[in-house]
Amino acid sequence: MSEVKNIIFDLGGVIFDIDYNRTIEAFRNLGIEDAGFLYSKSSQISLFDDLEKGNISDLEFYDGIRKLSKKDLSDEQIRDAWNAILIGLPEENVAMLKELKNTYRIFLLSNTNNIHEQAYRKMVIEQYGSFIFDELFEKMYLSHHIQMRKPDSEIFNFVLNDNNLSADQTIFIDDSPQHVKGAIQTGIGAYLLKQESITDFISSKLNIKAGR
Repeated sequence: MSEVKNIIFDLGGVIFDIDYNRTIEAFRNLGIEDAGFLYSKSSQISLFDDLEKGNISDLEFYDGIRKLSKKDLSDEQIRDAWNAILIGLPEENVAMLKELKNTYRIFLLSNTNNIHEQAYRKMVIEQYGSFIFDELFEKMYLSHHIQMRKPDSEIFNFVLNDNNLSADQTIFIDDSPQHVKGAIQTGIGAYLLKQESITDFISSKLNIKAGR
């Protein structure tokens, strides 16, 4: 692999703290007993794929959840359960990204959806006074805006081509094995973030003492 010049970061579980179990439990509390099978870090049913690709509206997603639960749930109940996954943006991650952008071209690539985007935008603005991601990343790629999602190779190629990036000078960091595999199959050097923090991971892999 050539010298690393570009870093593509996943959002949830890498830059922004999330907890799948919070949403799974919230869905179970709404009467969806098999929530862990329907939606998890490793797999999910087509309803969630369609939402992340922007193929269905928020209202169609809420209707889909109502059908799964077989209960007359309100949009607000479903939205709150869905957004329970979101925790927050650690300050050390912001410091790390500010340092990295002095040396690397950095990008964000996330499987997300409009409901979550509205929620985490609000959380970040409340914490930092602005949507600081606009300053931290050269460009953000959100699945529901571009109608593609990881781990499909088309989304990785789209990011590379859109920014004239060389795959052998680019690394991708994600916390989902299937997404890392997809990036590797596209020719990108990809790393799986496991239990360590992203700041510790970056320091060990790139020898940068960032976010300290």
